[in-house]
Amino acid sequence: MQNVLNALRTLEEVAARQPIGVAALARAMDLPKSSVQRALVTLHTAGWIRQAAGTPTRWTVTTKALYVGRSATGELGLRDIAVPVMEELRRQTDETVHLAVPEGGRIVLIERLETSQPVRIILPLGQNLPAHASANGKAVLAASSGDTVERYIAAGLARFTDASITDPDRLRAELAAIRARGYATNSGEWRDAVSAVAAAVVAEAGADPVASISVNVPTSRMTDTSRATLGAAVREAADQVGKLLGRSTGG
Repeated sequence: MQNVLNALRTLEEVAARQPIGVAALARAMDLPKSSVQRALVTLHTAGWIRQAAGTPTRWTVTTKALYVGRSATGELGLRDIAVPVMEELRRQTDETVHLAVPEGGRIVLIERLETSQPVRIILPLGQNLPAHASANGKAVLAASSGDTVERYIAAGLARFTDASITDPDRLRAELAAIRARGYATNSGEWRDAVSAVAAAVVAEAGADPVASISVNVPTSRMTDTSRATLGAAVREAADQVGKLLGRSTGG
């Protein structure tokens, strides 16, 4: 039983920290390297993880983990509806478009459509995003209930860069501004080089958001004008996906 639990813990840690090697995993999990190595071999044999490209001593999750997660939460239907809309958004903007879902207080990327531009933002599927320091996360928080927001704030607001919002009142004000304009922004609040705009996908009026759609841009390419233009486009895309989801569920 302990070997099974170690393997599952290892899978969760790889997903959260990928790409990551055995030594870093052992430190994070407070386990012997030999135990972590056995868990990695088991997960690799079963097809749950793979060696990272160019760094064979580090590991990432495979799409098998993503597929199981989608099946468990009904995200396959969400993806089927969202991807055509995301394709059009990418065509309009020629920037990377992401689809993310809230899961247990986290924001998880489940789909990515890449730009054709040589300088681009690439985040791995399965990546966890901080809700208060990412456009996807702030969009979801802004569309969530007040109780959800306060529980998140009570857990603490980590600082990732100098631009991160760590003051609760400032975050509350930011969420109010997001509700007013219909989209969230991120200007290097999680990673200095990453900027984005995002909007929440709500399938039914008054319900919690089921997802968020974002356009991610290198910070060097984001201007005030492009931010407003991209924000309007992503808000329209998220609204469209929400309406289509509502129809599909009879809402």
